[in-house]
Amino acid sequence: MIWVGVTIALVGALGYALGAALQQYEAVRDGATLKLVKRRRWWVGGVIGFAGACLHAVALSVAPLVAVQPVSVATLVFAVPLAAMMYGRKPHRAEIIGSIAVAAGLIGLMALVPHEVTVPHMSNEGAIAFLACVGVIALVGDLVARRTSGPVKALVLSIGAGAVTASVSIFVRVVGGGFGGDFGKLVHWFTLAIPLLLVCAIILLQRSYAVGYFGIAYAGVQVVDPVTSVIAGAVLLGEPLPSGSAAVLPALVAAGLLIAGTITLGRLAPDSSHHAPAPAPKPVPVNS
Repeated sequence: MIWVGVTIALVGALGYALGAALQQYEAVRDGATLKLVKRRRWWVGGVIGFAGACLHAVALSVAPLVAVQPVSVATLVFAVPLAAMMYGRKPHRAEIIGSIAVAAGLIGLMALVPHEVTVPHMSNEGAIAFLACVGVIALVGDLVARRTSGPVKALVLSIGAGAVTASVSIFVRVVGGGFGGDFGKLVHWFTLAIPLLLVCAIILLQRSYAVGYFGIAYAGVQVVDPVTSVIAGAVLLGEPLPSGSAAVLPALVAAGLLIAGTITLGRLAPDSSHHAPAPAPKPVPVNS
């Protein structure tokens, strides 16, 4: 069953990557505005990405997290070449190297996290404090983005998007993990918070995509989301963190790969949609 789950996760990863590439193309073209909802390609990307996320959830139901999660991280390796193809070009070697470095570093960090099956519980106070922290991260990122441009702007917006996406994961974990077949447990403000947080994450993600640096924007979300989820899981849900001297050196190596890959992606030129210029209006003849 493990190979079945891994195969499903791989198909889901491809779908999520393709959906992200499609949406980024439209976000660069029209900006992160309401014009996006009029673009068929943006909706197609959203549907494909959602299908990929659903397949990831199915994979988790038939295979352990330690087998499925590394496959989902591989979306970065798929997404960057797909985004390059959208612009009719081959991916740069730096894009491939940077993507692989980020994915390898993140997989290394996730592999160090102990995986124990426990019933999650989060208090109302803890949830509110967590959302406040996420809100501060997103707000600071927005303020910095207004004063910056280029890869820095894409990165800070993706950090906010990743933090909000992590909050979705935490609330889904709490609601789903504590469900136990009792539908009455779904009647809680935690359940209502999930779609609202998801909408906020989508908005921040589209704004990050619109800057044009897809590699660093996508990498930022893929890194911040699981790292924030692990930290929040340890602080709020009591889930274990890696400990012991044996984990220090691998963690440093993985972190070094993450940093190097992110810097490599950040140094790339932005993508942009090229449209044929409108023909110049013909001069109106003047009757003498």
